[in-house]
Amino acid sequence: MENKFIATSFNVFDEVRSEGEHTDVIIKVNGEEFKAHKIILCGCSPYFRDLFSTQCSAEKHSYDIEGISSDTMSLFIKYAYAGNVHISEENVAELLVAADQFLVSDLVDACCKFLEANLSLQNCIGICMFTGQFYSCSNLHRKAKRYALQHFEGVQQESEEFLKLSLEHLVEMIDQDELNAKNEEVVFEAVLRWIDHSPESRRGHIAELLPKVRMGLMSPEYFMSNVRNKALLLENEACLAILISAMRAIFDLHMEGPTVSDQLTRPRLPSEILLAIGGWSIGNPTNAIEAYDARAGCWVDVTQKDEHPRAYSGTVFLDGFVYCIGGFDGENCFSSVRKFDPISHTWHEVAPMYEQRCYVSVAVLDGLIYAMGGINRHVRLRTTECYDPNTNQWTMLAPMNELRSVASATSLQGRVYICGGFTGIEYLFTAESFNPETNQWTLIAPMSSRRSGVGVINYGNLVYAVGGYDGANRLQSAEAYNPLTDSWHDVESMISPRSNFGIEVMDDRLFVVGGFNGLSTCSNVEYYDQRTNEWNEASDMSISRSAVSCCIISGLPDVTQYVASRDSLQISEDKSDSD
Repeated sequence: MENKFIATSFNVFDEVRSEGEHTDVIIKVNGEEFKAHKIILCGCSPYFRDLFSTQCSAEKHSYDIEGISSDTMSLFIKYAYAGNVHISEENVAELLVAADQFLVSDLVDACCKFLEANLSLQNCIGICMFTGQFYSCSNLHRKAKRYALQHFEGVQQESEEFLKLSLEHLVEMIDQDELNAKNEEVVFEAVLRWIDHSPESRRGHIAELLPKVRMGLMSPEYFMSNVRNKALLLENEACLAILISAMRAIFDLHMEGPTVSDQLTRPRLPSEILLAIGGWSIGNPTNAIEAYDARAGCWVDVTQKDEHPRAYSGTVFLDGFVYCIGGFDGENCFSSVRKFDPISHTWHEVAPMYEQRCYVSVAVLDGLIYAMGGINRHVRLRTTECYDPNTNQWTMLAPMNELRSVASATSLQGRVYICGGFTGIEYLFTAESFNPETNQWTLIAPMSSRRSGVGVINYGNLVYAVGGYDGANRLQSAEAYNPLTDSWHDVESMISPRSNFGIEVMDDRLFVVGGFNGLSTCSNVEYYDQRTNEWNEASDMSISRSAVSCCIISGLPDVTQYVASRDSLQISEDKSDSD
């Protein structure tokens, strides 16, 4: 009743205003007059309350307002009377200026939420620059800045705003550790693109920009072919000394082993972190959690001391949280699900699954977590269930066609795919897909190899099945499934055979982590690059483990807790980022 009364009252006030009845103030903007009621404007805006309350204004009935357009003033007055306003790309900037000027925090917040929801490669720099002038928009300013840094590769290619950056702002941007670039070649070419936009006035700025490029992290081949003999650099005396230092850093880094990081070789911070969680190590389950810092090529121990050891669980990252699903602690199979907040470093339990599941397969699709198969301590399972974080509830779904433990799953193009596994009798080469719209599993073309303890992942719009155990040997082989043709094809084999390992895609490369090689658990890590069809070694974990579960976390406001300190970092020869 109260809300209805207020709404009715303000509708009447607005109707009275539009008819010019009982108005006691005229607001003038660029020659246009707006009749209003002082008490309404005072109730909406501290600015107007202060303006109307000064002694010299006591008898005044007309006020000139500067700094905004008449259209924006019209929108603001409608907001004052109705409590809402239509915000659009065309009016949001001027409306935000007015809201800030008139000290209307709710309208400022509404404008900021609109801009945040519409952040893009094309406008993030402009929003960052625009909101920097408003103290009330400091949160959006930080988010727009972080967006521009995290999406730097796309921004520098697609944004006209990037090309119009001032020298000061470009220097500040490329100097940031948080700038997300797979390699420094991208940063160097962005600098050249900025200079080429206005070469006559910008060529001389190369000496100020070049020291901010981490040139010591460039590949030797790129540096020698594209940087060393660049005329723009050779004609600038200050750049020659930088080139010499960069060359020394590059060849020290690539030929003489570790070197202490300086600005030329200081790795930038990653935007994504690969977590390796739990597993089986030295004959027992472990609670160890390690984070892979791909930019520095090293693992960081981020173990949570209060977390219980667990192996053969499933792990996913969804909506800012890590979910650890099921698993085995050496005695018990679990139905429980643990949820980890990587910002606050806190764990808590959410709704348990219907089934106990170790050797479980998990996947995320359309905001839901799917858990499939596994063992409930007594029998192997074909059942499937899914979890909705919004309701904190699990729902049983149609069962799979096969019993599957030690399988692996992923999602692609609206389907969940599960491949391989073990029935208790047979090592499987079969695979199937789940359609959530029909709640139906369908067998797809079988793999070329039987694979238990396989790693399955969506990579480059294909489903990859990597490694595993065929009943006789641990496998190095890998194959990929194309849903469009319902067919598998072989891809390059891994460097090392392994089963029961972690698998994830990060920086557009497929990583495999740990596992069992047929003789022992292992700590070694390697990655596959689809562009080159090659596997390369990455840095080993600090401990050997199989049955490890991996996920990628992203979007953290501060990744420093999951990476190596840049101030004391030793850069090693093996870097997954050096190509």
